[in-house]
Amino acid sequence: MRLLIDAGNTRIKWALVEGEEWLRNGALAVGDAVELRQRLDGLQGVQQIWASNVAGEAVAQHIRNIHPTRPELVRFIVSCGEQCGVSNGYAVPSRLGSDRWAALIAAWHLVGGSCLVVNCGTAITVDALSGNGRFLGGLILPGLELMQRGLTDLPAQLDRAGGAYAAFPLDTADALLSGAIQAACGAIERQYALLEDERVPVILSGGSAGTLQSYLARGRLNAKLRLVDNLVLQGLLVIAREAGE
Repeated sequence: MRLLIDAGNTRIKWALVEGEEWLRNGALAVGDAVELRQRLDGLQGVQQIWASNVAGEAVAQHIRNIHPTRPELVRFIVSCGEQCGVSNGYAVPSRLGSDRWAALIAAWHLVGGSCLVVNCGTAITVDALSGNGRFLGGLILPGLELMQRGLTDLPAQLDRAGGAYAAFPLDTADALLSGAIQAACGAIERQYALLEDERVPVILSGGSAGTLQSYLARGRLNAKLRLVDNLVLQGLLVIAREAGE
């Protein structure tokens, strides 16, 4: 039995998997990482813990503390030059975030060809895979919440409470939310155009994926969109299986 953990900037997501069956899953805020061991206490039969951690060393230690007497159970993945059919084109492969790497591996095993991999969380990443599984590169931009907060934190004290999307907003809160949505959709659509291949699917995952899907579906990407839950956790499972442990 494997415990998979995706420790991101805002949330820690986890799943308990046996063979092909996903038995349980859950999430908690990164700020509550101290409760991780208590939340997962009583998980019997866990033989491996596979983790992607971009939340820092303190969170890594809480993950190790899930089984403090058996630290060998925990395996933190690190991006490398090639793994599970995906080759890493990053200038320094190990500097690619482990969450992006796991998501790319999951997407490759889902699609088996060229695709655009979009993770919509605290940050939005827009990564491209070639038809032979090579990571071509990608973007990192603020997520919807961060884009709005970045402006409302300015001395002007812009109010974003109760904003709604509009094509041509006539209210400040609406303008903030609509601007964030348009910026994110624009980045995704621009990267898709750069691939110069209308057959390529777009894999969307993360907390804001559903929101962005609803707006992207109004444009030329509608038929290309695939919403996939827990892409990072799925990538961790692929990595664990290939390790054969």
